[in-house]
Amino acid sequence: MTDPANVPPMTQARERTLRARLPRLLLRLAILLVLLFVIVTFVVVPVGFGIAATSMPREPVGAPPEGFEALTLTTADGVRLAAWYARPQSGAEPGPAVVLVHGASNSREGVRPYAEMLARHGFGVLTYDQRGHGESEGQTNLYGWEGGADVAAAVTFLSGQPEVTTIGGLGLSLGGEVLVGAASANPAMTAIVSEGTAHRSMAEFRAIASHADTVRGLQPWIGYTVVRLITGDDAPIAMQDSIRDSGATRFLLIAAADATDEVEYANTYAEAAPGRAEVWVIPEGGHIGGLRTVPAEYEARVVGWLRGD
Repeated sequence: MTDPANVPPMTQARERTLRARLPRLLLRLAILLVLLFVIVTFVVVPVGFGIAATSMPREPVGAPPEGFEALTLTTADGVRLAAWYARPQSGAEPGPAVVLVHGASNSREGVRPYAEMLARHGFGVLTYDQRGHGESEGQTNLYGWEGGADVAAAVTFLSGQPEVTTIGGLGLSLGGEVLVGAASANPAMTAIVSEGTAHRSMAEFRAIASHADTVRGLQPWIGYTVVRLITGDDAPIAMQDSIRDSGATRFLLIAAADATDEVEYANTYAEAAPGRAEVWVIPEGGHIGGLRTVPAEYEARVVGWLRGD
């Protein structure tokens, strides 16, 4: 070991100065790390999500399922939507039909098993690529803020088909949110099944008690603001308001117990339509995993709800 007596006085002074400054240096480093965390969490991440929500690559679409035909819907604002349609299979008699809507960054290819399931039970099925998805025109917005116009185009098409008696809706994730949000403007949909419903706007984000604090809402607020600036779209009517004002429409809200906030959102939205809304909680399987996890029960419940059993 070096004998302190042999250390030059200048070196000893430098060591004393370094020891004196060390606490301040550590404090500054801690502050810098906290600031970095805040910037990444509340700026970089939500801005990145906002940009991604308007520029995700599109999922390819294959040939229509057996019994379906390809067609094009045109919305009131002139957007052309690629779609598949199968007529009701109720013998010679007209029958019920369902508007089937896929989730964010997906396409009608992703709901092929649901389309085949509904058709197997005799329903007419109309499923389309949401605007900005799959083979449809339009600006991509993974929050589906203009999705109400897409739903209206689908309902209008089915309402004009002589073989269709009643119209229902089945939507997964964003698809369910878009259907629920469009319910009050499309009373022809008498029954809606929405699986994996959460939020698309700050009004919906704040709908549940666990999201009441300001800090927790900062990240989604920034993300939604970025989407608004890029697309020029405004957030749609809140789902809780649409459910409340949807007349006699019935809602089955399916939530996964092991998916963040889904049960709380489903229960909150159901409270807006007492007597017309029911919540089904699937114990496990994750977000929109019902058909994969409990296929027989899922099929029975969804088909029964859409038929009005």
